[in-house]
Amino acid sequence: MSTETSTPPASPSSPSADRMPAIYLSHGAPPLADDPLWPDQLAAWSADLPKPKAVLMVSAHWEEAPLALGATTTIPLVYDFWGFPQHYYEVQYRAPGAPALAESVRKLLHAPGLEVQDEPTRGLDHGAYVPLVEMYPEADVPVLQVSMPTLEPEKLMAIGRRLAPLRDEGVLIVGSGFFTHNLRALSQEGKVHSVMSEFDDWGKRALDAGDVDALLDFENKAPAGKLAHPRTEHFAPLFVTLGAAEAELGSQRTVIDGFWMGLAKRSVQVG
Repeated sequence: MSTETSTPPASPSSPSADRMPAIYLSHGAPPLADDPLWPDQLAAWSADLPKPKAVLMVSAHWEEAPLALGATTTIPLVYDFWGFPQHYYEVQYRAPGAPALAESVRKLLHAPGLEVQDEPTRGLDHGAYVPLVEMYPEADVPVLQVSMPTLEPEKLMAIGRRLAPLRDEGVLIVGSGFFTHNLRALSQEGKVHSVMSEFDDWGKRALDAGDVDALLDFENKAPAGKLAHPRTEHFAPLFVTLGAAEAELGSQRTVIDGFWMGLAKRSVQVG
């Protein structure tokens, strides 16, 4: 069930053809596909973007250190959820692997104290494929998923900075999480707890102002930050996105807002 707090924003204008934006999206659980609004919002967003040559995906659902690169060939998805109807475990998304992108990532992340490893048997998890099914349903864009080696915002932003040159090669960098993520606030009726709405409003204002310092310290600076995110893995991918487009934070815009089952689904584009 979706509940909108405002009129959906107009679709963002496309960035220049020679540089892809970086985005952060709230990816939804597998039932996202059955939502009456959200799949169309994601499809409209991707239609408004230049077609990427590849997607680099950072999902809330893969934490591994050292930083790991997922399969560079097409392998089965990771159905990393439990208790859902069987048809959600039968979804397929056979996107091409991205070995050339993996090699570029290795080179960009080559630095003292920053290790990179390969996980050739690790397929796309639901934080990656659930939104991609809606955005690129033909599964014709190569996808590489990388792990988050830490949840520390500053370190994730630094990784994003190193990955930024990929945007000039036609790579869409995607941080996939959820703008608020406290499962105790889930509501089948779509009721929104004040903690979720207050954090969402604070986050919107911080993003609009380009207040990176506040965002980096969101657990302390945001109203009830530790209640909106009892664990921070769903907010953390935002910092890779912000690092990858740091020079263009003035162009940040919300593409999707509102709430899904009580959680804020704010999704943003930078560049």
